[in-house]
Amino acid sequence: MNKSENPPIIWILAGETSGDELGAKLIKALRHFNPVLQFLGVGGPRMQEQGMKILFPMQDLAVMGLVEVLPKIWTLSKRLNQAVKHIETIHPDIIVTIDSPGFSLRLLKKVQSLSIPRVHYVAPQVWAWHENRVKKFPGLWEKLLCLFPFEENFFLKHGIKAQFVGNPIIETEIHHANADDFRSEHHIDPLQPILLLMPGSRRSELPKLMPVFKKTLILLKQTKPELIAVLPTSPLARHYVERIIEDWPVKPLVIHEKKDKYNAYAAAQIALTKSGTTTLELALAHIPMIVTYRVHPITAMIARHMIQVPFVAMVNLLAQKEVVPELLQENCNPVKLTEKVIEFLDDKNMVQKQKEAFIQILNTLKAPHHQPPSHEAAKEILELMNKNE
Repeated sequence: MNKSENPPIIWILAGETSGDELGAKLIKALRHFNPVLQFLGVGGPRMQEQGMKILFPMQDLAVMGLVEVLPKIWTLSKRLNQAVKHIETIHPDIIVTIDSPGFSLRLLKKVQSLSIPRVHYVAPQVWAWHENRVKKFPGLWEKLLCLFPFEENFFLKHGIKAQFVGNPIIETEIHHANADDFRSEHHIDPLQPILLLMPGSRRSELPKLMPVFKKTLILLKQTKPELIAVLPTSPLARHYVERIIEDWPVKPLVIHEKKDKYNAYAAAQIALTKSGTTTLELALAHIPMIVTYRVHPITAMIARHMIQVPFVAMVNLLAQKEVVPELLQENCNPVKLTEKVIEFLDDKNMVQKQKEAFIQILNTLKAPHHQPPSHEAAKEILELMNKNE
């Protein structure tokens, strides 16, 4: 049978939990416009639920940090070659890489000569590091789809085709969540404050934040004995997280189902979260937050010399001011985190100021043509694919 008579194949790469969520929404949107599309590549459980056939588990790629990547170099190299060979064999109609720039950009470079149209979804954050790195990008993709409004102009200024498509985080079904259901299901009294712990889902980052959160909970319980800690995680990271907390004297409630997570958001009063996509999700749920992060000391030392932006939390970058406190590296310690959590629990004005700022920030993430952002991204991808038929 001629290739043109077969359903079009879209090969997608997502290397971490946030990319898996984006990928699932994208696949659903692409199928909305063309129900016969086939999806192959690398992703997680959410993308698999949408019918994508997975080449290998995405957790093999989930690593963060300049030093942290070293032990996984052999695995990453093996998986890169496997992905390239798969693309060469099936010759898909289009390739879509989602975030994970360390792996994605190497993959795009290796398949450049195959004459397959390429799209990168989620712009590499070179605006936060050295701008000179942008010189490596020309020719890697035909379209760069950006999630943040300022990114489009940044890349266009450097002569790179880029399109702001809105941020799919605003499509998240948080507004249907029910706080009473969560408290009832988990036997939490209506008057007990709930603290969300959001340490991330990568195995490379969990060991950095979890010990700090463990000691923070011990201190918090001394001042706020009624406090309940809830730790939402991904299905892939669930068992690893449960093993970590086995010896914690104050154990958080670990949840992994999406509906349960959103109900927890509706019930929570405050969150300790790593920087990243979760800050936007929490803002969407109007949850006051304190942003935390720790990396290997050498990674931190190098990063301090390279970072060119005043904040790490996207909510602060979008607001161009500190809306949420950032306690990073040596400031990410149990004493400071405990003090800040108590401050938020006791000060309603601080909470209200954050919530008001969230509304303005989220308005900037809407798609240009008032469509769901994932539909906007899907249309850009299909337009390029159809143009190359």
